[in-house]
Amino acid sequence: MRTATRAILATTVAMLALPASAETLRWASAGDALTLDPHSQNEGQTHTIRHQMYDALIIRDVTGAFEPSLATDWGPKADDPNVWVFNLRQGVKFHNGNDFTAEDVVFSYNRAKTPTSDMKELINSVVEVRAVDDYTVEMVTDGPNPILPANLTDLFIMDKDWTEENNTVKVQDFEGGEITYATTNVNGTGAYKLVSREPDVKTVMVRNDDYWGRDQFPMAYSDIVHTPIQNAATRVAALLSGEINFLQDVPVQDLERVSSADGLVVKTAPQNRVIFFGMNQGADDLEADNVDGKNPLADVRVRRAMSMAINRDAIKQVVMRGQSQPAGMIAPPFVNGWTAAMDGESKTDLAAAKALMAEAGYGDGFSIRLDCPNDRYINDEGICQAAVGMLGQIGITVNLDAIPKAQHFPKITEGKTDFYMLGWGVPTYDTEYIFNFLVHGREDSIGTWNGTGFDNDELDAKIKSLASNTNLEQRNADIADIWRVVQDEQLYIPIHHQVLNWAMGDNVGIEVDPENQPMIKHATVN
Repeated sequence: MRTATRAILATTVAMLALPASAETLRWASAGDALTLDPHSQNEGQTHTIRHQMYDALIIRDVTGAFEPSLATDWGPKADDPNVWVFNLRQGVKFHNGNDFTAEDVVFSYNRAKTPTSDMKELINSVVEVRAVDDYTVEMVTDGPNPILPANLTDLFIMDKDWTEENNTVKVQDFEGGEITYATTNVNGTGAYKLVSREPDVKTVMVRNDDYWGRDQFPMAYSDIVHTPIQNAATRVAALLSGEINFLQDVPVQDLERVSSADGLVVKTAPQNRVIFFGMNQGADDLEADNVDGKNPLADVRVRRAMSMAINRDAIKQVVMRGQSQPAGMIAPPFVNGWTAAMDGESKTDLAAAKALMAEAGYGDGFSIRLDCPNDRYINDEGICQAAVGMLGQIGITVNLDAIPKAQHFPKITEGKTDFYMLGWGVPTYDTEYIFNFLVHGREDSIGTWNGTGFDNDELDAKIKSLASNTNLEQRNADIADIWRVVQDEQLYIPIHHQVLNWAMGDNVGIEVDPENQPMIKHATVN
């Protein structure tokens, strides 16, 4: 309690010290970036902060369309479909004045493929990255990869010389608790430069007036001050008092209050993200339950019963105040492979759930721990609390452990949780991204977020084949087949698709992005 109080007081003091200039964006969200190392963590808010200071070769605009960034154009090589050619933007400088060249791209992509990188799944089809000249890069894949560009939008480019000079070539081992120079320092090519970084307290950035896109983007804000505020009431109070002028995470219970306040507007849009629960079905015995010698989650009947016990409509109405869309699969509607039929497969049926529990030999239930973040998703802890009561109706006693995301996520990636909440966005807009991280068996470079223990060699081979299948009709048929297995095995318990609510001063011109990643260089002052 004392730690939480100190954090809130520190946040409040930091906000009170913010400059009042109309050109300063005073931005708050529920959570902070986990790290500034560009390749360490594949996590939404972490990418969001880094996107202000680093550039990728390609990005997406708010419609989801590709937008050139450090690459001006790209495409498969005419005489070799296994090679993609990227022509780079010339005259670009890193924040320290170093020239951006193809050498930096080769270095960054090779770094992103190393074991401690959380980005390696995105380019696991890439076998070689080579510089043809200073402004041309070729990426060689192990077979034609028609969707390679879609995997590159969150892969940031580092300055090779700066990284080597500061002894930070190795990607930070976040799960191991490592801190490196790249954790809290930045030398990107992005629209804003890092001024100061206090993790979980405040990150200050200043406009890069030498940015290559200075004349292309509004870049109306001369300064950005990002303040993570976990406590919902404190976030809203800061917005209503004018201490911040942009709030990325408006608590759903305060939407009406905020939208009716003078000088504020709320903007809403569906998010490219699904919230769900994962279950460890692979272990012979679980650490977090009271069943000795076996694993109740290994029985698909138990997993289906747990899904049937979750009342998604009640979570939508009571916990989310209508700001969610119940889900039946762990793919958002934005994504290739999503179908309305599969998304409607999750049904609440307590009688059928109890019958399945009895049939599986757990008519008297069991107890288990649910690991949940409390600062990552909209009302994440509230959703978990609701699930505790719902699962109790079929005899499952759930002990809830809600902790900050920085401690929660390593439990999943290190296999230290048996029952957990996770949310997943799909920046590639293609199901392969979901399968690579969440369905494929866990290996060094793939399946790294699959905490279920599910491992099917035949399915793994089919997942890997998606990267090089240029027959889109056959590829989509394979995607549908894989989804059928995921659904039938009840690999996860889908809860809902998130809805985004951003609030801001009525003079702040920022449009809601489905990735929940505001690009401040696009913002205007109205």
